[in-house]
Amino acid sequence: MMERKPPKPPTAATSRKFRWRSTDGLGLYSRIYGTAAPQAPTVLCLPGLTRNGRDFEALAPHLAAQCQVVCPDLRGRGFSARDPHWRNYQPSTYLTDVRQLMAALGLERVVIVGTSLGGILGMMLGAVEPERVAGIVLNDIGPEIEAAGLERIRGYTGMLPPVGDWAEAIEQLRSVYGKAWPGLSDDGWAIVARRSYRADSSGVPMLDYDPRIGDALRAAGPAPDGLWPTFCRLDSVPILVIHGALSDILRAETVERMRRRRPDLECVTVSDRGHMPLLDEPPVLSAIDRFLARLQPKK
Repeated sequence: MMERKPPKPPTAATSRKFRWRSTDGLGLYSRIYGTAAPQAPTVLCLPGLTRNGRDFEALAPHLAAQCQVVCPDLRGRGFSARDPHWRNYQPSTYLTDVRQLMAALGLERVVIVGTSLGGILGMMLGAVEPERVAGIVLNDIGPEIEAAGLERIRGYTGMLPPVGDWAEAIEQLRSVYGKAWPGLSDDGWAIVARRSYRADSSGVPMLDYDPRIGDALRAAGPAPDGLWPTFCRLDSVPILVIHGALSDILRAETVERMRRRRPDLECVTVSDRGHMPLLDEPPVLSAIDRFLARLQPKK
């Protein structure tokens, strides 16, 4: 008999839903934690390519005691609408959506916590509007993307077969992320499964993103080589890098090159994580806390 009961979510801080429309009419979704604090910028958490705002459900309540935290689902993911035009699944479109979200919420300045694709969007926004970005946390992403890691992601995005129950969903996740999260507990895999899949009307878990995102990724060609100029335009934006020691996307050599370009760059390496750290690791939470504290205006 199939097990169709989803894993229970962890207890979360008080949050609310926020829905808005993109400039091309798609209904988009965010979850907002905490409230805006005087002189404290809102933290905007941007997820990775096939991920959604639930990836931040450990980090967001942790930060919500001191600031407002906004966790959007990019178009085609989670509770945001899927785009009928799959070629819109590309960074410039997502960046337009992020700007629209900031306008809808009246956010003049944010700290961006960006995982993978989300970090690329953070760098793009900081490069063109540095006055609106108080700081960027890059979760296992930088201006140079390893080709082997990108090919691995291309190989599964939108290509995974359907599963029949939550046990199969967890096993599928292990096949994709097992090398990135060695030693993750059974409870940990169950939590990540709930973030990655959503039950359909019959209770069967379905991957919570549009499979055509994979088509857009494969149509995009080789790894982008134009991100170093973007990174170099971020001189006025404080940056913290979260680096998975086992990552096949962000090499240690790339982090060192980033440090040479930006001697003030902060970095924490997570020894038992690949692409990408889950942002619930104690050293990561401590590093983000210290980074945000340094961004606060001096009293």
